Amino acid sequence: MAIASTPPLVVVVGATGTGKSELSLDIAEGLARQGTASEIINADAMQFYRGMDIGTAKLPVDERRGIPHHMLDVLDPTDDTSVAQYQQDARQLIAQIQGAGRVPIMVGGSGLYVSSVIHDFQFPARDPEVRARLEAELERDGVGFLFQRLQAVDPAAAQSIGASNGRRIVRALEVIEITGEPFGAGLPEETKLWTPAHIFGLTAPRDELVPRLNRRVQHMWDTGLLDEVRGLRDRGLGVTAARAIGYAQAIEQLDGTLSEAEAIEQTAALTRRYARRQVGWFKRYEQCHWLAYDDPDRVQRALAVVMGENGSHGDA
Repeated sequence: MAIASTPPLVVVVGATGTGKSELSLDIAEGLARQGTASEIINADAMQFYRGMDIGTAKLPVDERRGIPHHMLDVLDPTDDTSVAQYQQDARQLIAQIQGAGRVPIMVGGSGLYVSSVIHDFQFPARDPEVRARLEAELERDGVGFLFQRLQAVDPAAAQSIGASNGRRIVRALEVIEITGEPFGAGLPEETKLWTPAHIFGLTAPRDELVPRLNRRVQHMWDTGLLDEVRGLRDRGLGVTAARAIGYAQAIEQLDGTLSEAEAIEQTAALTRRYARRQVGWFKRYEQCHWLAYDDPDRVQRALAVVMGENGSHGDA
């Protein structure tokens, strides 16, 4: 049974380590068996960068099962990007894929990037002068100083962003100064979809997810993350890439400020914290169909929803 009219957007989200890439590929293959082709759009911000493969668990080309993938390896590690640019690029891709009669499948765990595309989201204005001043303060006074300021004026935004993401802290303070409103006021409305979509969220009990994340981090070191980072540093690393979880710790290990054991443990701790934030973010999605990461019927359940066969919404 092929999908009629304009194919819907399919979205696969969830915490790191829950098997999002595998599910997206399985859905694509299931759709193909029923006569509908699909293409996958990456929504993991760190996978935009060329050469950042091991530390981002980027799916190698030979494991993509012949399914077209987009928004992978589109930036050099010295480049910067923005959620606004991603929204524009991803929505254009979605329209192109749908126009060709194929199903776009967006997959990733970068919550703000996903939300900017699937929800009705208008970005707040920018002011280059305000931004430049805040970036100068970040360079001069450090991320901790600006984080304390954000905590004072918008505690909810500070909690959501975290104390180490200087780029997003600067953006939040910029929006607050320009608009006089909390940064959260500019976040997407989680109830109104930009386009018809089937959203699937993968869940895993914490006592099962934590060991998976710890093994994943150890695997990064075992399969050559340090060599990958050495090569990237030779070619140049921008601020965003150098601060990515795992990459920042590998750099410190190479510089001798962390031992290997310390670098691995710090990366694992940050990864666990990031996974908790992802869970909190995606739980707000009211339209989400929740699937257990190890449910043997998860692919069939997802396909039934996409193909319109007895699908039902999970609790967001």
